[in-house]
Amino acid sequence: MAKIIGIAGGTASGKTTVAKRLKKLAEPHGTVSMLRLDDYYKDLSHLPFEERRKVNFDHPDSYDFDLLISDIKKLMNGQAIEKPTYDFVQSVRAKETEHVEPGDVIIVEGILIFTCQELLDLFDMKIYVDTPDDIRFIRRLKRDINERGRTIESVVSQYLTTVRPMHLTFVEPSKRKADIIVPEGGKNEVAIDVLGTKIKSLLREKN
Repeated sequence: MAKIIGIAGGTASGKTTVAKRLKKLAEPHGTVSMLRLDDYYKDLSHLPFEERRKVNFDHPDSYDFDLLISDIKKLMNGQAIEKPTYDFVQSVRAKETEHVEPGDVIIVEGILIFTCQELLDLFDMKIYVDTPDDIRFIRRLKRDINERGRTIESVVSQYLTTVRPMHLTFVEPSKRKADIIVPEGGKNEVAIDVLGTKIKSLLREKN
C-alpha cells in the first residue's frame, strides 16, 4: 500500500517547494502522487462574487476534507482520481479536473491538514514547514498580487482579518502533531536530505 506523507505549515511557508523537492528525491525509487489541500476548497459558485470574497478561506470549514480523504483512499487502493482544481481569481471550484495516477508515495500538502484527525491517521510521516511570519507575508503578498488578481489593500486586509488569526488558532498549534519540523522550508538542505533518506526507507519497507 502507498506511503502517505503530509506536509503542513503556514501560508507561503514553502510547503510546495518541500513537496516538489521530496518528489524529485523519491522518484528514482518509486512513483509519487501529489495532492494540494488548496484544490479542495468547497465550491462557492452559488454565492455572488462579492460574497465569496468575504468567506474565511483560512478556517477548516472552508475545505472539503471528505472529498480529499476519499481521493487519498482511492489512490491508496490503486485507483486513479480526477482531482478538483480551484480558480483563485473567481474563488470557485474550476470546471477542469486533473487526472492523478496512484503512486508508491502520496504527498499531501496544505495549511490545515494536521487539524483533521482522519487525515492524521492516514499519514506515515508528518512534516511541518516552519517559516518566519514576515517572510511568509511577503511571499503571500507577491503571490496573491501576481497570480490571484488581488490588490495590496485586499491582501493586507485578508491577512489581518482571517489569515493571521486562523494561523494562530489552527495552523501554529497543529505543529505539535508533526513528526519533523523543517525551519526555512526548501532551503534547508540538511532537512531535505534527512527527509529524502526517510522516504527511501519507507519505499524499501513498501517493496
